[in-house]
Amino acid sequence: MSDSPVFLPPEYALSIESGPGRHPKDFAWVTQNVPCRSACPAKTDIPGYLEAIYKGDPAEAYRINLRDNIFPAVLGRTCTRPCEPACRHGWEGLGEPVAICFAKRSADDFRKNREPVVLDKVFPASGKTVAVVGGGAAGLTVARELQLWGHQVTVVERHAEPGGLMIQGIPEFRLPRDIVRREIEQIRALGVSFECGQAVDAERLQALRDEYDAVVLAAGTHEPVLPDCPGADLDGIRHGLEFLKAVNRGERPDPGGSVVVIGGGFTAVDCARMARRLGATDVHMVYRRSEKEMYIGEHELHQFAEEGVGTQFLATPVEFVGDAGGKVSAVRFQKTRLVETENGRARPEPIPGSDFELPCDTVLLGTGQKAADWWRGLEGIHLAGDAVTGPGSLIDAIGHGKKIAREVDQRLMGEDRFETVVVAQDAKTTGRSRDMDHLPRLQMPEIPTDARGVTDEVETGLSRDDAETEASRCYLCHYKFEIDNDLCIYCDRCLKVKPVDDCIVKISDLIYDDSERITGYVRSTGTRNYNRLHLDQNQCIRCGACVEVCPVECITLQKVSEITRPKE
Repeated sequence: MSDSPVFLPPEYALSIESGPGRHPKDFAWVTQNVPCRSACPAKTDIPGYLEAIYKGDPAEAYRINLRDNIFPAVLGRTCTRPCEPACRHGWEGLGEPVAICFAKRSADDFRKNREPVVLDKVFPASGKTVAVVGGGAAGLTVARELQLWGHQVTVVERHAEPGGLMIQGIPEFRLPRDIVRREIEQIRALGVSFECGQAVDAERLQALRDEYDAVVLAAGTHEPVLPDCPGADLDGIRHGLEFLKAVNRGERPDPGGSVVVIGGGFTAVDCARMARRLGATDVHMVYRRSEKEMYIGEHELHQFAEEGVGTQFLATPVEFVGDAGGKVSAVRFQKTRLVETENGRARPEPIPGSDFELPCDTVLLGTGQKAADWWRGLEGIHLAGDAVTGPGSLIDAIGHGKKIAREVDQRLMGEDRFETVVVAQDAKTTGRSRDMDHLPRLQMPEIPTDARGVTDEVETGLSRDDAETEASRCYLCHYKFEIDNDLCIYCDRCLKVKPVDDCIVKISDLIYDDSERITGYVRSTGTRNYNRLHLDQNQCIRCGACVEVCPVECITLQKVSEITRPKE
């Protein structure tokens, strides 16, 4: 890979012919053409690992994931999949998005022996020490990255083992614990040390700050947020996260026959499904917004239909009703309507006179959590994950952890030791064909409903053949076809075989912004203003049909990657 770039005129998609590109148009190309990666908080090389799966190399796919998002097997089961709505295959008229998350899981399922993978160190030992308070997704991400970069990291965790909500909160029927522990061991194998069973208060945090060169607080959000309603202190009302933690500790609380779950996020959904497994026959989840405002994906609601959980949208609690013994017996709700706000997020507004009641034996509150505030005001502490951003997903926590790790490294070393560049490499073929576009999205196999207990994993994983088939649906958007108009003889053969109407167009000019980024084109209206052929990356399906028919080899193919690497 050459680091002596050959610069190209503005009419080319990238600024460089090869080598590292740093021009705004180079980064814009990746952002626009690889939307799944752009949507991923951890900036995972999604088409890179899908290509490896399609080519039958799950070990390489796993390593790509491990480098970018720390917990491939965990995320293959629990990721919120922000990449999938962005997938080009799901754009209008192109079918359904690639099942990216299912494929991610298969990279772990089918790699040989599933042995631990220990990445190579990026820098030699720095002599610097770092304490990370909190062993959840964000804290472990910070620890893994900084250890790879030569620092000695200690994770201080209040619970008996690290893992955060991956161990304490997410039900085992979604995430087997051996998967979590195995991927944490890959972090331990790098040399990260763990001090578990160690609660940290303001005094201990001060001591850590004096002892270590840097301290990162990634303690998460564990303080419950409770609704301000009459009767909230009745027996039988329990915060959902505490309920899930109890079950994950091995307790089996009896929820009674009828359960009302309030909320529309991860905690609420997991509580509803868990209550059914613990014997409740009538479970309803009530959310104050509409279905499309839920932070979870449609795949979660699919499980509600399978497992017999009812839903009520656009309703908010106004009172908890108790019986003579002081135990909750019903929840009074008021219907809501969504009102647009200045920030674009609809606000639920109660509708007077729309009250209704739902009887219940137990109420589980999925109404959110917040960070403890005892550490506010302490100087010299880096904050990572939910403690800063508020409750979010695992992939959000990982993405933020990577950001904070780089900030800590810069502070410790007195400079930013990394650079982000765009690299173009010549390629021969993508291996794609038009037929792959018509393959239907595959569904995840599941165990029967009557076999679903508290710890039985519901999703069983794609077969290896199915995983490779699903991965083959990826457009491989990180490949760039481009026409060199200085070589083109305008024979129009590529126009005759193009599979999409506007993947190759006759144009009179290109449109640029102030940074020389190509933002569009002017279509030619006849021979007098037909100045060049333009291959529209936004329409290209990376099939290579144009390359095969070109008699003068004027259409190039390159693999384009955005990478963060040590500065030379």
